[in-house]
Amino acid sequence: MRVSFAGGGTDVAPFPADHGGCVLSATIDRYAYGALEARVDGQVSIESVDFGMVLDWPVDRVPAFDGKLDLAKAAIARLTNGSRVGFDIFLQSNAPPGSGLGSSSTVMVVLIALLNTHLKLGLHEYEIAQLAFDLERVDLGIAGGRQDQYSATFGGFNFIEFDTDRTIVNPLRIKEDAVNELEHNLLLCYTGVTRASGHIIDDQRTRYTGGEPRRSRGYGCRRRWRSR
Repeated sequence: MRVSFAGGGTDVAPFPADHGGCVLSATIDRYAYGALEARVDGQVSIESVDFGMVLDWPVDRVPAFDGKLDLAKAAIARLTNGSRVGFDIFLQSNAPPGSGLGSSSTVMVVLIALLNTHLKLGLHEYEIAQLAFDLERVDLGIAGGRQDQYSATFGGFNFIEFDTDRTIVNPLRIKEDAVNELEHNLLLCYTGVTRASGHIIDDQRTRYTGGEPRRSRGYGCRRRWRSR
């Protein structure tokens, strides 16, 4: 999972295309976990502890996208690509969906990494992160930006830059005493309340494309960063 310190929202289209976006974020010690075991009967079974759900279908068929674990279904349908080798998948995360820590994107990255290893696809980190973004934001139309998928894939402290069609992850070397000082002064609490971010993103886009000055001034970090 990740926490974002600055730049949140500048990774959401159409802002990066107009001004360039950037975020400063760090991953924390809350994780998404996954396990995969092959099976010989050509069936796929996926269990999500977070949603309390188990689904099964033949691996050579496209599953129905009915709101039940659609992210997992989309990844499996895209990557198996006609394979007849089935498998069982188990997914669980330390944070509930809607916690604001990028949990759904982190689970997506875990699932793609599992399939990448199992199917010997040879995807590198940038490809895994971009595929997670494409499946979540493009194929399924879930509103959001790009920082979650890249943060989960690369881990650590990162300054991430966003352009129209590319993302650049700049790992930051932080001194251990600075990390300790930061951890000493941060407290993350779970309130028991979750939220869907889609309407927040839609509101942000509406205000930005409508030209509301309070929502669009003070950015353009791509140009400032690269001119220094």
